[in-house]
Amino acid sequence: MNGTTIYHVQFRDAGESHHYFGSISAIYDTFTPEQLGVAKSTLWGRKITPGHPYKNKTVIIRKGVMYRKPGNRTK
Repeated sequence: MNGTTIYHVQFRDAGESHHYFGSISAIYDTFTPEQLGVAKSTLWGRKITPGHPYKNKTVIIRKGVMYRKPGNRTK
């Protein structure tokens, strides 16, 4: 099984929207620090793990693994 890191961003607003990213930097390509309520450097310093998400009054940011089926391609 191949695994890839994935970040789940959940906004705590009325709609509770969910977004998925492959890196912390990719999160900030879509959202500003003001929208998230946290700076990129703060997230890197927090060392988010699957058991310890980052939470504030605006968002919850979780880290997980996206499991993928191995490819069956030949060269």
